Amino acid sequence: MKWKLNIRKEIKVAVSVLAISFLIAFSEHKQDGLLCKNIVIELDNTTENHFLDEADIMKLVEGSGQAIKGTSLDHINLKAIETRLKYDKHILDADLFGDLKGNLIVNVELRRPIARIVQENAPDAYIAEDGVIMPVSENYTSRVVLISGGYVKTLLENEDLNKFEAGKQLLELIEFVNEDKFWKAQIAQLDINSSGKITIYPQVTGQIVQFGKAEEIESKFKKLMIFYKEILPQRGWTRYERVNLEYEGQVIAE
Repeated sequence: MKWKLNIRKEIKVAVSVLAISFLIAFSEHKQDGLLCKNIVIELDNTTENHFLDEADIMKLVEGSGQAIKGTSLDHINLKAIETRLKYDKHILDADLFGDLKGNLIVNVELRRPIARIVQENAPDAYIAEDGVIMPVSENYTSRVVLISGGYVKTLLENEDLNKFEAGKQLLELIEFVNEDKFWKAQIAQLDINSSGKITIYPQVTGQIVQFGKAEEIESKFKKLMIFYKEILPQRGWTRYERVNLEYEGQVIAE
C-alpha cells in the first residue's frame, strides 16, 4: 500500500515538472521573434532624489546605438544597454528584460547621496552610500553634510571611498552621522585637511570641533555628547570657541 502511494506521489511530481517545463518553453517560444513595441522605464529611488528622471534614462537607452522599437526582443543586446546605463555614476544598477506584450522593461536603481564635496575652484560632487563619487546634477540638489578641505582632491582622484582605508573610515564616519538623528541635524560640514584630520562645523552650537582622523568614531562622539550635556549648560553655550577630541579620554575646550 505504501509502495503504491509513493508511486502516485512520484507521478504527481513528474507531471508538475513537465507542466512547468511546458509553460517555460511556451513562454520562450511566444517571446521568440516578438517585436519591441514600447520601452517602459521603471525608476527606483525617485522619492529620495531626482538626479535622473525617466526622460534621462530613455535618452541613454535610445542612444545605445541599437535600433530598439520594431526590433525582435531576442535580437536586442540587453547587456550592452545595461553596461551603458551603469556607466552613468548616478545609476547603481540596471536590469532589462522583455515581457510577453512586446515591452522592453528598463528597471533602474539610482544611487543615494550621503555627502556633498564642495570646492572653491572646481565642480562639486556627491558621495553615494556605496562610496562611489558621482557628479552633481542640474535637476536636483540633495541636502546632505558638506565635505570640504584639501583632502577632497584625494577623494575625487580615487573615485570610490572603498578603494583605500582612509576612504572607508570617512565613509563609516558619514554613515554614523547620518544614522543618528541628533548628529545628522547638528553637523553641517566636515572640513578635512590634506593629512586627513577633520574639523566639524556644527549647525547650532558655535564651537568648532577638532575631531582628528576618522578613527575611534563612536568614542569621540560620546565625549562630544558629554561636552554638550554636562559642560556647556554649566559654563555657558558661548564660553568656548573650540573643542578638541583627538586625545584619548580627554575633551579639551578653548
